[in-house]
Amino acid sequence: MFAAISKLLNPFTAAIPTGIKAIKYFMDSTLRDKVTPVAGSVLYCDLWVAVEHSGIYVGDGNISNIEVEGMAESAVRRCSPASFISKSTLGRKIYVSCNKYGAVGDNNVADYANDQVGERSFYGLVLKNCHQFSQKCVEKSSQVANSSWLDVASDMFTPDTWEPTIGLLKQAARINLGATKWRLWDWQNDKNKESPPPEPDWQAHNDYFKNLPLNAESIQQIQQQLAETQAYEQEIADENIPENIRKKLANFRIVMQDIANTYEKAKGFLAACPDAKFSYADLKACNEDFSALANALQNNHKIKELAHKMGRAYISEERKKQTKIPQASKSEVHGTHRSDDVMRVLPSELLNLEDETLEMLFYARLLEKQLLTYELQGTTHVIGETTETHQQRTGPVVACLDSSGSMQGQPMLKAKALLLAIANILQKENRSLHILLFGASGELREFSMLANNESAGLLKFLQQGFGGGTDFETPLQRALDIIASQKDYQKADILMIGDGDCQLSPTFANRLSTQKQVLDCMVYSVLCAGTRIKDDFSDEVVVL
Repeated sequence: MFAAISKLLNPFTAAIPTGIKAIKYFMDSTLRDKVTPVAGSVLYCDLWVAVEHSGIYVGDGNISNIEVEGMAESAVRRCSPASFISKSTLGRKIYVSCNKYGAVGDNNVADYANDQVGERSFYGLVLKNCHQFSQKCVEKSSQVANSSWLDVASDMFTPDTWEPTIGLLKQAARINLGATKWRLWDWQNDKNKESPPPEPDWQAHNDYFKNLPLNAESIQQIQQQLAETQAYEQEIADENIPENIRKKLANFRIVMQDIANTYEKAKGFLAACPDAKFSYADLKACNEDFSALANALQNNHKIKELAHKMGRAYISEERKKQTKIPQASKSEVHGTHRSDDVMRVLPSELLNLEDETLEMLFYARLLEKQLLTYELQGTTHVIGETTETHQQRTGPVVACLDSSGSMQGQPMLKAKALLLAIANILQKENRSLHILLFGASGELREFSMLANNESAGLLKFLQQGFGGGTDFETPLQRALDIIASQKDYQKADILMIGDGDCQLSPTFANRLSTQKQVLDCMVYSVLCAGTRIKDDFSDEVVVL
């Protein structure tokens, strides 16, 4: 139940303005026949983007459904279609259980739903909600549809909705009523009818998901879009839908599938950069072996050590005095009392959950804070004066990356992994990173994480390269100028990434040594290829 609640409250889920639901509304409203429900038909409407409300049609324009009353309490009520959709934020559309001939239902289902009117119950998102009520009614059907066990298994393992109980309701409607389709009920009279929705901007829908940052939550939504699209294509396969619309729908499904596939290929890489916001579009723009890059990020301990080391020369200490800190410990059972603390409830109360007739008693006591629970007591003691030291790294980094021909292949892979790891750490610590991509004399490109503030832009920037010779003096001088002139790069370290073949003229080497002292900065050299080469300007040389 708590997992379902967290999904419902997830701001990402609630914010999606586009996707298959909007596409279905257009197609169902303008391209498919509408129906009138029969007694015992299952009905549902969309309340929010990922939340539906369901009920059973009982005839004469009435719907038997669960209505919430007060705090977590509900009752079965009859209502009109207008009342049924009154809490919907997505329009006035009601879907009806159908087969290829029209609406399907069962009198036994309608009779049972009618008989339940007036019943009261505890209400939860998963426990005893509207879909479970509707499913229980459907299971009173006198018929069982001719659905194969393969269809049922497919419904169970590839549901067309994230919310599990409506998925089970649709499965029950398929098994017991033969509901293979869901069509709109044309219940509104002419003067109240909504204008049919316009054809969606298919490209905008595709672009929205292509540019969505990929993470565990967003990929779940992508996979759900894919499952719903596949189910919808199967549902309308035998209907007269214009071919151009079918192709656009198929293209939307292909895009969702490609995004899901791309995520699977780059999952290890994305996990290694948890704070980066890479989208499908970002990943596709980079001709990258993400598996190899992920391995380089996750398994090279030298990269992690160096990434954490950058800026250690500028540790500041902040001392904080703490006096008389009270600490309380509650670990001794003192007795029992009445409360709603389910973590300390007595076993005798939990027994009520095992009995259907006593279950309501448990929830009533919970709401009234009358459950028998253990009462704990403990002692309070005081910690004397303490002094804590907090270390804060404040140093930014200017990185110089050699993109000459000798760095292509595995060396460049190591260099990219190093820079992405450093960017990830510096972003967390709100420190600046400026990258100089250099080649031969006069070949220099720059990227500032401070200006762009995104690892996705950095990964795309690193796709560039010069591939020729190497000039080390130009990027080193530019790095020194940045530290000297830009306020955000005071106390910066210089990170020189290359293959070790670094040659500086004596004049420039002397000037570099002097400027390092004036600016109080350090130079770390990282060799991504070759062997350790001693130089006169690096404070430390690391071989990856």
